[in-house]
Amino acid sequence: MKQTVLIVDDDQSIVELLSDFLENEGFQVKTAFDSSQALTVFAQNTIHCIILDIMMPGQNGFDLCRQIREESNVPILFLSARSDDVDKVRGLVLGGDDYIVKTASPGEVVARVKAVLRRSNIQQEVKRKVVNYGSLTLDLSTREVWIDDRLIALTPKEYELLRLFAEYPKHVFTYEQLLEKFWEGVGDKHTVRVHVSRLREKIEEDPNDPQLIVNVWGIGYRFIGE
Repeated sequence: MKQTVLIVDDDQSIVELLSDFLENEGFQVKTAFDSSQALTVFAQNTIHCIILDIMMPGQNGFDLCRQIREESNVPILFLSARSDDVDKVRGLVLGGDDYIVKTASPGEVVARVKAVLRRSNIQQEVKRKVVNYGSLTLDLSTREVWIDDRLIALTPKEYELLRLFAEYPKHVFTYEQLLEKFWEGVGDKHTVRVHVSRLREKIEEDPNDPQLIVNVWGIGYRFIGE
C-alpha cells in the first residue's frame, strides 16, 4: 500500500514541485494551502507524513502542529524559508520530526521524508509486541490471535486467559488463581475447566491431546512455550 504524504503550503509552485517528486518515488500525495484545509484533509484520509510550511495565512504551521499533536504522532517535517535556529528549535520542541529550509532540493526533501518514515516504522515495531509459539501468534497490540495464517476468533475471556498463559510459559496457574483473576473468585473449578476447554478447541491441533495448554492434575494448567 502506498504511503500518503500531506503537503501544507500556501505556495502552489512548491506544492506542485514536491508533489511531482514524491509521486515519482511512489508516494500518494494530498495537498492543502492553509491550516483549515489541512485539518480537513487529515481527518478524511490516512496520512503517514506531513510536510508543513510555517508561515501561512491564518493559523501558522507551529499552531497547526500543536493541534495535530493533540491527537496524532504522525511524522511532521517543517518547511520554512527561514534558517535560524530559533524557529528550528521551536518546531522540534512542538513535536516536529525534522526541519527543512526551502532552499533544499526536492530530492533532499524526499530523502528526509523517507528517513522520518523509516524511524516512525521502527518505533511502531518496537511498540508492537508479538508473541510467537510455533504456529500460534498473539499480537498484543491488536489483540489478534493467529494459527498459521488463520485468524482465530476468541471471546474476551478466552483471549485474556491465553495471553496470561503465553506471557508466563511453563508457569503453573492453579484453579484458584485463575478463578480469582478472571471471575473475582465467583465459581469453581468447573468454571475454569469449561473456558480452558473452549480455548483449546480453538487453538489446539487436537483438543483431546493438548500440546499448548496442559493439565497439571489436581492443581491447574501450564502453558508449554516451545
